[in-house]
Amino acid sequence: LLEMLAIVTILGILAALALPRFAETKADADRNACYANKGNIEIQVQLWYRSHHAWPASNLSDIGSDPAHFPDGLPTCPVDGSSYTIGADGSVVGHVH
Repeated sequence: LLEMLAIVTILGILAALALPRFAETKADADRNACYANKGNIEIQVQLWYRSHHAWPASNLSDIGSDPAHFPDGLPTCPVDGSSYTIGADGSVVGHVH
């Protein structure tokens, strides 16, 4: 019975040490997904500019509805769920996590 109690205690300590690491991994994955989304949006904005000779709307409403650029729809930030916007030079503004 004492051996079983020792094993359960050790497993509890290991679980307490491992759970925060899993939470950090999820946050890191969300930040990396946001950076990937930003890069993809900036590439699609450049392609839009090359074909239309003008930048898309700053809220990306026109390019987001074009299935040639975003067939699955315009992504949202996985960190906070907010929408992406672009600046005057076509780069994504904000989203510094």
